[in-house]
Amino acid sequence: MPVALMVSVMGGYLLGSIPVAVLVARGHGFDPRDAGDRNPGFWNMRERLGARKAAPVFAGDLLKGVLAGLLGLAASDWHTAGLWTVAGPSVLPAYAAVAAAMAGHAWPVFAGFRGGRSVLTFAGGLAVICPPAFALGLVLLAAIAALARSFAAGARAGVFALPMLQLAFAPIGHVAATGALMCLIGLRFGQAALGGRRR
Repeated sequence: MPVALMVSVMGGYLLGSIPVAVLVARGHGFDPRDAGDRNPGFWNMRERLGARKAAPVFAGDLLKGVLAGLLGLAASDWHTAGLWTVAGPSVLPAYAAVAAAMAGHAWPVFAGFRGGRSVLTFAGGLAVICPPAFALGLVLLAAIAALARSFAAGARAGVFALPMLQLAFAPIGHVAATGALMCLIGLRFGQAALGGRRR
């Protein structure tokens, strides 16, 4: 377990540190950390480039969470329960890998520790930790987006409903761990807000 945990944390952090938005923006001649809301993530890139050109950022940030979750599972021998939710000895490494990827996205070693909010990386990690909750989150996203005629509203509803959706498929302890991951998102939003006031 100590080795699996170490591999999960180190690998997850390095995966999360890949600055997808910065790399994509560089190809368009700017740095997202100095443009718009200064967040190197999908929403800022979408405002700068449009949805189609920002799509690689959406996919890349989501994929970082997916790969981190898979790394945690692989390092702990792929323990899953019904509907492929993580279970047993794989729970701690999978959650640790996703948490590390979120920390890497927020404070990336490859981009001067100036990163994004980790929302998509969180969602990608939950796709591995609890696939049925993630699938229901996608359904909710589509429904809210259609009703509100806003992808942003649908995305927020889908992501932030994940712990409640997970309750149907996983023990309460897992749901609490998911809530802890979401606290990282809140921490990053708070840090960004404080940084904005100081400028």
